[in-house]
Amino acid sequence: MKLQKTKIEDLLIIQPDVFTDERGYFFESFQKENFLKLGIDADFVQDNESMSAKGVLRGLHLQVPPFAQGKLVRVVRGAALDVAVDLRKNSKTYGKWESVVLSAENKLMLWIPEGFAHGFLTLEDHTIFQYKCTNYYNRESECGIIWNDPDLKIDWGIENPVVSEKDLKGLAFKDINSIF
Repeated sequence: MKLQKTKIEDLLIIQPDVFTDERGYFFESFQKENFLKLGIDADFVQDNESMSAKGVLRGLHLQVPPFAQGKLVRVVRGAALDVAVDLRKNSKTYGKWESVVLSAENKLMLWIPEGFAHGFLTLEDHTIFQYKCTNYYNRESECGIIWNDPDLKIDWGIENPVVSEKDLKGLAFKDINSIF
């Protein structure tokens, strides 16, 4: 596995070692000892998967402590623009965002530690997105930031994505009182 740092500390792109032959490919998407060597000590307790049509935007989601979640995300079919926003008040990059294209083809994964809002835009029909979480889903701790927040200025590359009613009610970044 190779680790690629982003401009935001602790937000990491992981490139697995992929073995291919005439039959197809094989790779380990998670192996505890390898992740520890990369400096990621995560105890995953829940796996989630979604399938979306092209142009669907999910997010920006987060859970507040004590149910904050670290996430290891990847695309197993299709492609998505994945976005993470740093909400850690003491971080040099508080309020900054990073995006990376995750796809079935490139097999990249993104490690998003606690203290980030997360969302993604599907770039192909029938995109299957998977993520491992370090904490259980808790409805009362759920929070969201509106996808097109004017202060964050995230470049999603689309003007009118398909967004759920729930996500359309996301808060403005300036109204988030980050407790990370």
